[in-house]
Amino acid sequence: MPSRRPPLRAALLALLPLALAACQPFGPSRTAVLRGGAVPATSGAAAPITVIQVRGDMAARFKPPAPWPAFADVLGGVQPVGTVVGVGDALEITIWEAPPATLFGGPAADTRIGSAISTARPSTLPELLVGPDGSINVPFAGVVPAGGRTLREIEAEIVRRLRGRANAPQVLVRLVRNATATVTLVGEVGQSARLPLTPRGERLLDALAQVGGVKPPVNLTTIQITRDGRNHRMALADIIERSGNNIVLAKDDVITALFQPYSFTVLGAAGRNDEIRFEAMGITLAQALGRIGGLQDGRANPRGVFLFRWEEPATPGGQRVPVIYSFDLKDPAVFFLAQQFRMSDKDLIYITNAPVAELQRFVGIVSQTILPIATVTTVIQQN
Repeated sequence: MPSRRPPLRAALLALLPLALAACQPFGPSRTAVLRGGAVPATSGAAAPITVIQVRGDMAARFKPPAPWPAFADVLGGVQPVGTVVGVGDALEITIWEAPPATLFGGPAADTRIGSAISTARPSTLPELLVGPDGSINVPFAGVVPAGGRTLREIEAEIVRRLRGRANAPQVLVRLVRNATATVTLVGEVGQSARLPLTPRGERLLDALAQVGGVKPPVNLTTIQITRDGRNHRMALADIIERSGNNIVLAKDDVITALFQPYSFTVLGAAGRNDEIRFEAMGITLAQALGRIGGLQDGRANPRGVFLFRWEEPATPGGQRVPVIYSFDLKDPAVFFLAQQFRMSDKDLIYITNAPVAELQRFVGIVSQTILPIATVTTVIQQN
């Protein structure tokens, strides 16, 4: 009759596949990441992954990315608004006639020399609103085009139409209420608002002050200006530091205050797995590792620190290139390079487990499985 296997041995053999399955790594190993491969594409050919082993002597290769252009360079040179009239603006028109005033009325005629100025009286018309067709209706002058014209051009046009009817007319046009030249402020500001612009030429910091400033700390705030369909960003601290970046605002500018608008994700054997936000002035890889609590002691593989990034194509309109940067933190020179390696928006940091950590986890699972079974077997044998 064949001998039966001991109960302890049979139980171990039965549980061994389960223990091995439980010890599988949570993510790709260092060897698997270095192997690279390709990223499947929804359309077209798969994008091959480029793996770059970062060494301490590669500092010249990894220069910091070019910052956003300064506001003074790309948004400067705007002339103050408010002198050009638009649809919806309200105008005040004042007309003078030299005596004797025959069209708009005035005091009795006085023919003495020097009496013309002292006896002339202005006639101020009721507030005129620029209509949808961009025109206003002035008595005795008819329909006067106003939209898209300066105040001086409107004055000259009214004078031209009143000649021959009024006695040496003089006209003054004043913008009473501006309804078209405005800027919008949204985001992390005291109160979102739409502010009118005046011929004084409101500047960026003036507008922020009018809405109560920004909510986050200055050094963590980014200002985005949307003009003509294009977005321009700059750290608020840099705007304050350099007065030239406190630009004159233009009509229809949209100013958005952003709190740490960029982010990176960290996975694997790090101090914590999370999406970490950072400010527009940027951070380095060393700072990013510090913000996640570094590597987990006893679990992380210091030679298995990887940064996944989609690089922009060399030619416009091309396909983005998936790149993996590999960092060996056993090399002291790499720490110096990490202090200048700049993080980009949507980067992903992945830290692999050390081989010894996988072995320890396996031993721990097996020991937790063996001890209860061995105890039960010993009790049964004693009985």
